[in-house]
Amino acid sequence: MESSLPISADSIFTLTLEQLAWTCSVESAWVCVLVDEAILNPSGATPADWRFNAEDLARARRAWRLYHELEANLEVLGLILDMQDEISRLHARLDCA
Repeated sequence: MESSLPISADSIFTLTLEQLAWTCSVESAWVCVLVDEAILNPSGATPADWRFNAEDLARARRAWRLYHELEANLEVLGLILDMQDEISRLHARLDCA
């Protein structure tokens, strides 16, 4: 019997805290800081339960790059990432119009 619910890539692709840190070549503590600053929003209540999706992976990589390239503090980093995401959403809407 087939399910009528569509399967998204995010529902299949998940990483633990350690896997995300390893994939981004950063310490787990850096990822925890991103979560504390609401730059990343994993599912799960505790670090041991956290699960990150493909969007989180891309955002963590961009955060690390921008943090080092711009030497931005975490509050500014969060704003930059949010603005980049909004610009991407607006471009997608324009492309669909």
